[in-house]
Amino acid sequence: MASRLPVVVTRAEAIIEFEEYVLPRVIEIYEQDGIPDIPARCEAWNDWIDSMCKTRWISDWQYANWSCPRSCER
Repeated sequence: MASRLPVVVTRAEAIIEFEEYVLPRVIEIYEQDGIPDIPARCEAWNDWIDSMCKTRWISDWQYANWSCPRSCER
């Protein structure tokens, strides 16, 4: 339950941090040819929210229900 977490991050906040800190590294490693690697982006997003859930920044419900952001679709 989110109310039992010390800090609760919204999906919008998680996306902002993902796009600022995680996505640039994915692009650097997997998209040297300039073509978006959608599976790599989605995997990075899933890893990102998994780590947020394990460190109790988001709830189990948030982890199970958040879809990939638009930045993982292009």
